[in-house]
Amino acid sequence: MKIFVYYTLSDTVRTQLEQGLPVECEVTYASDLPAAEQAAACRQTELLFGNPPPEWLAGKLPHLRLWQLDSAGFDRYQGLAVAAPVANMGDYFAWPCAETMVAGLLAFYRALPELLRLQAERRWVGAPIRGRMGLLRDKRVIILGAGAIARAVRQQLSGFGCAVQLLARTHPQAQLRSRADLRMALPHTTIVVNCLPGSADKYFAAEEFAALPPGSIYASVGRGNTTDEPALLAALQAGHLAGAVLDVTETEPLPASHPFWTMPQVLLTQHTGGGQPHEAEGKVAQLLRNLAHLQAGRPLENLVTLQRGY
Repeated sequence: MKIFVYYTLSDTVRTQLEQGLPVECEVTYASDLPAAEQAAACRQTELLFGNPPPEWLAGKLPHLRLWQLDSAGFDRYQGLAVAAPVANMGDYFAWPCAETMVAGLLAFYRALPELLRLQAERRWVGAPIRGRMGLLRDKRVIILGAGAIARAVRQQLSGFGCAVQLLARTHPQAQLRSRADLRMALPHTTIVVNCLPGSADKYFAAEEFAALPPGSIYASVGRGNTTDEPALLAALQAGHLAGAVLDVTETEPLPASHPFWTMPQVLLTQHTGGGQPHEAEGKVAQLLRNLAHLQAGRPLENLVTLQRGY
């Protein structure tokens, strides 16, 4: 079986992959090929691992038997018609993404960005900061989405006694079902955590920001395009929002000229939310499990439908 890897692996992880494969498998790494040859090699593969440019997969894929994405999200491939089964990483990134959101919220309430700036300046302020500190405990939270990341955020916030509502159209655990439900709940909410997929373009916009009480915090770990960034910027500049924790932005990398870089009330975590120890090893392990399932005729793990976009 021909395997095409569109993902940069260290020598150690390459060894893990190759030792875990059946002897008849032939692995080609995109990074080992000239750029001009990569797309053709991708289109001729039987097993694809990684997230190549969508245009590489827009034509016929005559030999493809399995496409294992290296991500949970796949909205950039929503328009593709791929006959072979496609699997994503499921809930692999859910817990670390949730920890990033909770860490960011705690940082704001406990004044950590300000304290870190003072530490860099070697300046002791101390007592006056205590009076400005808040608590994450008992906050009222709306989580946009009800997928694995959203549920992990809810689980972690439960340890702080937060009252959490999920927003999702059909998920049985969601309390809010529509934008109308959301807008009715926002005036009684102090934190919003956006875990939406890219198909929900500009879902949280000016009207939603305006409905939040002054001093609220907005956090986003789903897809950057689901936030109306000009509306978010306006709410921050007006002082209506106390802060924002942004793991994702609409344009990545965020342009150096963007105002978010210089706003002390914005915490940018640069799409690192899913980071965890041995991340690449875990992705390869998922690939090897699904290959074994495929060859044994067993159901594959984390199958997705590209056209849904989430």
